[in-house]
Amino acid sequence: MFEAVKSPYLVPFDGSFRMQKAANQPPNKAPKKKQREQRLSALIDEMSELQNALYAQDKYAILLVFQAMDAAGKDGTIRAVMSGVNPAGCQVFSFKAPSAEELDHDFLWRTAKRLPERGRIGIFNRSYYEEVLVVRVHPGYLQGQRLPYLPEDIWSQRFESIRDHEKHLARNGTIILKFFLNVSRKEQKERFLARIDTPEKNWKFAAGDVRERQHWDDYMNAYQDALNETSRPWAPWYAVPADSKSFMRLSVCQIIVDTLKSLKLAYPKLSAEQLDEMATLGKSLRSEQ
Repeated sequence: MFEAVKSPYLVPFDGSFRMQKAANQPPNKAPKKKQREQRLSALIDEMSELQNALYAQDKYAILLVFQAMDAAGKDGTIRAVMSGVNPAGCQVFSFKAPSAEELDHDFLWRTAKRLPERGRIGIFNRSYYEEVLVVRVHPGYLQGQRLPYLPEDIWSQRFESIRDHEKHLARNGTIILKFFLNVSRKEQKERFLARIDTPEKNWKFAAGDVRERQHWDDYMNAYQDALNETSRPWAPWYAVPADSKSFMRLSVCQIIVDTLKSLKLAYPKLSAEQLDEMATLGKSLRSEQ
């Protein structure tokens, strides 16, 4: 079964992750912005080749999960990192407030419907983790889920369900990479203000996002628990510094490329009979007038 590739931002599997120690900024020796952009461009080209082999081999599915506080840069990171991937082999789904139909099912149902096929890369912009993040911060949302009973240890039960779900997927060939884009409260404030002060960004502003800042500490506690409870070798979390968008995008892309390379992807080899048939057909095509 797949095991996580190494990274400075890999969340440990022993429950020792602490939010207050997780970096928001790039390290001091990180490449400058121009170098990051050049490196990102090269990685995107490399990912494109790897994605072609992934599609042709048709054995693995890749699931990329992005979670973050508002304005951390999920949309921009997905757009930048996946810009070179063949759209035919990539699927992006954004999950907002659940619909009435979704609330009539278990909390994993709506995302399970969107899991990627073998040979494809699936991207979840938010995910089933909202059920142990925003719902945990606002437990009143549970009342709308029409659960038959509400156990005292509901969060522990949901973590267990998520771990079981992800292990099942991993056993069946889905490679799961989960990214927590770790933006600081200060940087989030600056990005919200930019949305207010820049007319071209006004459309991004949502009053509810600002109100959620009042629950910052609660969210950090919820994220810490979620990452500790569900980061596993076969379904790792990476807590990536997000105050620098260029560094964040480069880090995410590097982890994805390293993971794809670790799979030893290869194009299918044709049998001797298939090669003979192909040669015969090629000869026929060349002889056409």
